[in-house]
Amino acid sequence: MSKTITFNELRRIKDSLPNGSMKQIATRLNLNVETVRNYFGGSNYDRGESAGIHYEQGPDGGIVTIDDTTILDIAQQMISN
Repeated sequence: MSKTITFNELRRIKDSLPNGSMKQIATRLNLNVETVRNYFGGSNYDRGESAGIHYEQGPDGGIVTIDDTTILDIAQQMISN
């Protein structure tokens, strides 16, 4: 199920994650850690892959449409614990 949020909201979620969270998410989902970083707005496509998110310019950093919310869901769980 896809979800649409602002880019700034996605960055706030990333910035709220505890240290080491990118590695934990990557390990849990058997992904390269750079792929998880790309999900949160990174752009290291030499070492990571595209993470199924689409950016549109606009207010509040623009809009991000996320095709698969699995990484986002795990990140939000990590923040709430």
